[in-house]
Amino acid sequence: MVEPLVRTLLVVAVLALAFLAFLYVTQRNLIYFPSSVRPEEAPLPAGAETIELETDDGLRLPAWFLPPAAGAPERGGTAVLVFNGNAGDRSHRLELGLALSARGYAVLLFDYRGYAGNPGSPSEEGLRADARAAAAALVARPGVDPDRIAYFGESLGAAVAGGRATERPPAALILRSPPPAGAEMARHHYPYLPVIDPLLMDRYPLAEQLQRVEVPTLVILTERDEIVPADLSRRVHEAAAGPKRLVLLDAAHHNDPVLFAGEELIAEVVAFLDEVFAHLGTDQPAGG
Repeated sequence: MVEPLVRTLLVVAVLALAFLAFLYVTQRNLIYFPSSVRPEEAPLPAGAETIELETDDGLRLPAWFLPPAAGAPERGGTAVLVFNGNAGDRSHRLELGLALSARGYAVLLFDYRGYAGNPGSPSEEGLRADARAAAAALVARPGVDPDRIAYFGESLGAAVAGGRATERPPAALILRSPPPAGAEMARHHYPYLPVIDPLLMDRYPLAEQLQRVEVPTLVILTERDEIVPADLSRRVHEAAAGPKRLVLLDAAHHNDPVLFAGEELIAEVVAFLDEVFAHLGTDQPAGG
């Protein structure tokens, strides 16, 4: 009886190890959901440009730069770098970019490696490199003040923005539906799978990172978010070390249009940025 039992246990152990090995190798397929279709060139407003980012590892990624719209309030070179969530492409964030441009901000929209027909495959370090290239391109634009750049990250993009902030803190962080860590998201979406932190290739420890990034931080969430539950986003807000604000929007779900460029979201973002830059000694008008 002992030998058959030992054999059975060995078979179970081997199968379990094989299953863990399979999960380890394929885990990024459970994290990233990129579109392979390159976005069509949208009709951009006057002065806007399609530019090319070059990453540290030699990838070339297209982006859109939107200057402040004609007749918009003067913001003293303030700019917003937008970090996409885990779906769609920069064309789906164009309405957000146009709304911020109309209120006087320069805006850069870009797509990560492996997304929107771009070369490369997504990973935490890869997306960090893409963010680094986007930030460098924005700093290089005439009229943009390097000390007046805010990061706007949605969902996965909030985690990418947080990672970039540990390298070069922005003037302000705006995080919409931010996840506290990759492991927490994995446990939420895949409760039937073993999530072993040391075996995660991409950790995205946003809450941990924000404990050492002391910049003004705005966290925007909705109670009915089915992708990043509100309780998880609240943990990001609680962890932020700098001055912080929590805004709860009455949206139906994670991808509700009001969370992309709704009037309430834009108003909250502009009010937050006005307050941040007022404390830096600017003379820009309140509201927008």
